[in-house]
Amino acid sequence: MTAFVLVSGTYTGGWVWRDVAARLQESGAEVYPVTLTGMGDRRHLAGPGTDLETHVEDVVQLIDHVEAPDVVIVGHCYGIHPVLGAADRRPERISRIVYLNAGMPEDGDPALKSVTDQTVRELLLNPDDGQAEEHDWLLPSPALDEWQRWGGVADLPADALERLTSLAAPQPRATLTQPLRLSGAAAGVPTTGVLCTANGASIALVESLVGFGDPRLQTLVDPQVTFFELDAGHWPMLSCPDELAAVLLRAAAGEGHRLTAKEGRPPARPFPVDVPELPRERVGRVDFYLPGADGPRPAVVFVHGGPVPAGVEPTPRDWPGFVGYGRYAASLGAVGVTLDHRLHDLADYATAAEDVAAAIELVRADPRVDGDRIALWFFSGGGLLSADWLAAPPAWLRCLAASYPILAPLPGWGVVEARFSPAVAVRTAGGLPIVLTRAGLEQPALAATVEEFVAAAEDCKAAVEVIDAPLAHHGFETIDPPEHVRDAVEHAMRSVLGHLRG
Repeated sequence: MTAFVLVSGTYTGGWVWRDVAARLQESGAEVYPVTLTGMGDRRHLAGPGTDLETHVEDVVQLIDHVEAPDVVIVGHCYGIHPVLGAADRRPERISRIVYLNAGMPEDGDPALKSVTDQTVRELLLNPDDGQAEEHDWLLPSPALDEWQRWGGVADLPADALERLTSLAAPQPRATLTQPLRLSGAAAGVPTTGVLCTANGASIALVESLVGFGDPRLQTLVDPQVTFFELDAGHWPMLSCPDELAAVLLRAAAGEGHRLTAKEGRPPARPFPVDVPELPRERVGRVDFYLPGADGPRPAVVFVHGGPVPAGVEPTPRDWPGFVGYGRYAASLGAVGVTLDHRLHDLADYATAAEDVAAAIELVRADPRVDGDRIALWFFSGGGLLSADWLAAPPAWLRCLAASYPILAPLPGWGVVEARFSPAVAVRTAGGLPIVLTRAGLEQPALAATVEEFVAAAEDCKAAVEVIDAPLAHHGFETIDPPEHVRDAVEHAMRSVLGHLRG
């Protein structure tokens, strides 16, 4: 007999699992939806002392009263914190931990660390929300139009969103600010990650992050770790309870996708265009690939994506794709420029933008560069960094290019400042030529941001040239067969250099 212990995220209670619990019970499982102290119909029990430790103890007590020998414990969003705290104290009772659209907190991490919405973070750290002083230990529950701060809600039926709002309870602040304490006792418990693709997560994204070499993620290649994807936003228990219940049953049975070390980052294919090994000059975090021609030359600055964990080796400018682009531009008579910027976390976009601006200033000041003929080319998550240049294009910016970019913050990326939204900024781009390369096999959540951008560009009659690579994936230059992407890469480079020379 399997028993499922279901722990939901902020503002909610056991009621949020109603439909999922019914499906699991129909399969013969025991189900224990948890309502933590101060939440749901236990909101009257909250007090200034209600903190994460209170919620950990709630889950521990429930586990102690479950008689089934096989206990699968599920943590959604914030709920993963009390789940991990309880599993750390009762590891022998847990057969599997399921992370449902949740982060991977470590010892000492408060739940606040994974809160991506800047407004919510400020409320947590600086309570000044108009509440009476005696209630400033509570974080008010969201209004109907505020739930997107916590994750995607586009797939939620209207009645479900209204129910979520009407039954929500204020969250005790200390549950989000108190550090999680883990001894490591549950490190050997099998785990499953359920990723919600409409919220921006996917197995492909996890594989990519593992491949960056971040030591914190290397445990994900353990054979006891499995993954599932759901085509859902942040609240799959409300938007697709049947599908979620089916996934939880499969997770309990040990099923799911398993990563392997080679899947994390397979050996890169050669750059799809044959380019000569031209000289490279390194200045700080900036690399120059220099053409053989004399005199100041136009330059193409290639801006990598991310977030890329700090300490990754080699750094992005040494990845085959960016080396290839730098050499390719130089072989055609322009100065190719690559750089490393500090986009290590979603909160780092402003820092990365400063790094990019500093690199451009360095490039334009170089006597080998024609400072009045510059193109900027953005990739993947670096696409958000294009917003500043779209919003107010300088005269020297002759073209802006983007390949498989993210062009609007994904659901739940509230920590990203509003300024980093190219789909909004393009409305003031004027006549700036924009060269956009789309991957036909892009991840749906990322493709949606591109379509939003294209629609906005069409609406304001921006000068956008769209190049499609139908058989290409995200990061296609060194993962897809050259014959699938070569034409798109060559077409994009010809267009960019044409605008520079024109």
